[in-house]
Amino acid sequence: MKILIDTNVLISALLKDGQPENAILWVLEQAEWEWFASPSIMQEYQEVLRRKKFRFPAPLVQHWSKLLNDSVNIIVPDIQIDFPRDRKDAKFLECAKASCADVFITGDKDFSEAQKLIDTRIFNPSGFLQLFREA
Repeated sequence: MKILIDTNVLISALLKDGQPENAILWVLEQAEWEWFASPSIMQEYQEVLRRKKFRFPAPLVQHWSKLLNDSVNIIVPDIQIDFPRDRKDAKFLECAKASCADVFITGDKDFSEAQKLIDTRIFNPSGFLQLFREA
């Protein structure tokens, strides 16, 4: 299975223990799951990890940076999707379509309108875990 994970899920995983962290760690433990991101998504992941407002300790940032670099498959989308609801999030839809992702985990309700633009199933972390981990 191919998966895409929104930056807000990654940040939520670092800010507090809970469903976002559980979802990411569960995906990483599954040999049959592949996490995809585009270069611009990876750049966003890395930038957000280092934002001063979060004050993540350097060892935590290093741990997650390494985890991302070791675990995420990079794909360069060759398509563009117009997502007027939030144009900066179009990169996630483009990556989902280009990678033929099965699942996109996000906490952003803006993506509920995106389901008609992609075949990828969109879940919040709790819904994802409920459906896949417990199956």
